[in-house]
Amino acid sequence: MIAKLKDENVDFLFEAILKLQTVEECYKFFDDLCTVPELRALSQRLAVAKMLSEHRVYSDIVATTGASTATISRVNRSLNYGCDGYKIVFQRMEAEQKDDAQQPNG
Repeated sequence: MIAKLKDENVDFLFEAILKLQTVEECYKFFDDLCTVPELRALSQRLAVAKMLSEHRVYSDIVATTGASTATISRVNRSLNYGCDGYKIVFQRMEAEQKDDAQQPNG
């Protein structure tokens, strides 16, 4: 998949995303870049991936996210046979949460 996707424009998009530093900047950028349905679809897939990685069952995922079983199956295939992109993000988010929890309040 990466070989099919890789080109100059996609590289430019990803470099731009890597320049964003806050959630607010992400809202501004993605509001300009995407339609509301496109952004909702992306965020839904990420939520589905997170729930699948937590071993939640399809019925819970459908009820929580509103995703179709076809979407859930597609995301599940990516989790099991993809390039580990979801895994990379979830591990880094988890590590960051652990670091934040260990920081002294003050």
